[in-house]
Amino acid sequence: MAATDKTPTGPLTFSQRALNWIEWAGNKLPDPAVLFVIALLLTWVLSAALSSVQFTDIDPRSVKRNDAGEVISSAAIQVKNQLSGEALAGFLSKMVKTFTDFPPLGVVLVAMLGLGVAEHTGFIKAGLKSLMNITPKMLLTPVLLLVAIMSHSAADVGYVLVIPLGGAIFAAAGRHPVAGIAAAFAGVSGGFSANFLPSSLDPLLQGFTQSAAQIIAPTRMVNPLCNWYFTAASTLFIIAIGWFITDRIIEPRLRRTAIDQQKNDEHADLGLMTSAEKRGLGAGIATFVFGLILLAVAAWPATSPLRSKTGELASHGAPLMESLVPLIFLLFLLPGIVFGYVAGTVKTHRDVIKGMSGAMSGMGYYLVMAFAAAQFTYAFRESNLGALVAIKGATVLKTLALPSQVTIIGVILLTTVVNLLIGSASAKWAILAPIFVPMLMQLGLSPELTQAAFRIGDSSTNIITPLLPYFPLIVIYCQRYVKSTGIGTLVSLMVPYSFAFLIGWTILLLAYWGFGLPLGLQAPYTHP
Repeated sequence: MAATDKTPTGPLTFSQRALNWIEWAGNKLPDPAVLFVIALLLTWVLSAALSSVQFTDIDPRSVKRNDAGEVISSAAIQVKNQLSGEALAGFLSKMVKTFTDFPPLGVVLVAMLGLGVAEHTGFIKAGLKSLMNITPKMLLTPVLLLVAIMSHSAADVGYVLVIPLGGAIFAAAGRHPVAGIAAAFAGVSGGFSANFLPSSLDPLLQGFTQSAAQIIAPTRMVNPLCNWYFTAASTLFIIAIGWFITDRIIEPRLRRTAIDQQKNDEHADLGLMTSAEKRGLGAGIATFVFGLILLAVAAWPATSPLRSKTGELASHGAPLMESLVPLIFLLFLLPGIVFGYVAGTVKTHRDVIKGMSGAMSGMGYYLVMAFAAAQFTYAFRESNLGALVAIKGATVLKTLALPSQVTIIGVILLTTVVNLLIGSASAKWAILAPIFVPMLMQLGLSPELTQAAFRIGDSSTNIITPLLPYFPLIVIYCQRYVKSTGIGTLVSLMVPYSFAFLIGWTILLLAYWGFGLPLGLQAPYTHP
């Protein structure tokens, strides 16, 4: 489709021409699976070329300290040659395990089994009809963004649950479904560090921040909710900015993009609910609520096996947090089955299996891309190339000795660059925290402020890097409605969100700092 067909009538603005060029250039890239293979080959070549270079930068992950905080051992960062015989043998021997252990793979497939039943029986469709009856059309975008942001409390479930439903909800409202997918993607991934509720990411990052702070002050403690007030306020910011961009920039740009499968989309036309659907929806929701009550009762006792060894529910590693995807599977599978029997859309158990099979039949393309992505991720991680870029960038920023505010902005910008190479937030912070936190503490800035700056950079560019493990899945969601969707199409849609989040979020943090507003629990701006 020509670039001029993507925009309303009238002369193109500079931003529209820029986005059209990004889409054109991005869609000239190879298929995402091939792109990961090319990235794998480049990783092999670069690792072989740099493996003989002796770097002097210390790898923060190698530093060992005694109880007094004194360094007892450390090692310089070293690129590992992935073309050596030993590395290639390890790559081949672990290839199957690398694929089956790829984190997004299990999340997507297990969740899709439950969602497939709920969709096949009509439970999701009935729920969308009910939602359309109570939500004004003009508020669909902010409500979708709110749900997308709140999904962070359930780890990565938003990628397989909220984002495809965003497309279905917009289609049901007569709006462009790809705009709904873009808005949901922006909330789930671009606004990853915004949430009213604490998530498992909070204690995960806090652990690295506290360890890094104790390099300077051995008794320094960091509260897991040290950024909670700021992330809660960020929720309102992400909703407001995402709402404006979706309704004023993304949808107008998609106005002339034809929806290839609108006639075949089962969610495109949602009329009034039948009496059978009403009965089924009531029974399905009752089953869902009953499941939540059982879960709450099971998790309530202090000795519950769903809690961590310290008795916490939301801490990283707690069985409840590790079981979120299976719970999502059950909390959609069982209500979907109950809905089907009550509404008459399920006659036998074979209909349930048919729903699961249907969900899996559409995942073949994603499996191919996931296989290629998993192999690249393994080789890139083992090579230390991403860690080298992060450490070198942090070292340069440290030597510049910029003013405090400029340094904070530098931390954010460097994190955005590293985020294009290393997807995991914890992996990035494990490398950057031991450098940034002590450095800024010596400038009088608190670890909590440094962590907040990192979280902004970590979130803002998630939605524009094809190396995000879930990025190919979002492309597939878009292709349900516009078959010609490619990498460039999705990147061009998400660039306005990414830049707006990055700039606006940075200003918000500086404003918080300037007015002395608390970032969270026990979160000062200056280092005592």
